[in-house]
Amino acid sequence: MTAYDGELPGGVAISRLSVYDWPAGDGECGGTPHMHLACSEAYVVTGGHGVVQTITTSGFEATPLRPGTVAWFTPGTIHRLVNQDDLRITVLMQNSGLPEAGDAVLTLPPEYLSDPEAYARATTIPADAPEEERARVARVRRDLAMEGYRALREADGPEALAAFHHAAAALVRPRIAEWRERWRQGAEAATVATGLQLDWLEKGKFPHLADAVVRSRQPSTHGKFGMCGRLDVYTD
Repeated sequence: MTAYDGELPGGVAISRLSVYDWPAGDGECGGTPHMHLACSEAYVVTGGHGVVQTITTSGFEATPLRPGTVAWFTPGTIHRLVNQDDLRITVLMQNSGLPEAGDAVLTLPPEYLSDPEAYARATTIPADAPEEERARVARVRRDLAMEGYRALREADGPEALAAFHHAAAALVRPRIAEWRERWRQGAEAATVATGLQLDWLEKGKFPHLADAVVRSRQPSTHGKFGMCGRLDVYTD
């Protein structure tokens, strides 16, 4: 092994996001509230204005987003993007894009979280459906997640959030082996490669320098219906 063979430095992934402008029940426009269980995520705001609303054990917070803002959060942060004026973001995702590839649980009401089949039915957007139908399903699941989100935001005491954490962890447990493999091929491989390169340099060696490459990508998918908005996705 002379170099990390992953797509982007450190085993991260990126997507371009145009946040939904659909109004929710509270009158605010935006995406689907959800939480990641094993990945951090970062926003680089490239256009428009908005807010990311978050719920953690420290409580509720609203972080303003405007061009040039970089905001990030760690696993366990329930987050909801609010689009106030054409909010556009470049999203940086840990572990080769795992946040958009499964490491997320939407804040659906408890009866969905306790039933994997009901959760899957409520959250899956049929890939082969017409665009109008995919948009309808994305909006319905957003509104359903808003029900659970409002309950968590309005709850007195930590019990409701703790119950959501417990249910979310149980829901994703069958997918951990799949997630672990993505981590091994991405972030872990990048870390191992850096350690090897440092070992070589310490010994006055540098075989990896002769293997230098330049890569570029254009989006492989345009306008995918994601959790927070329409996505341009960069993959092989």
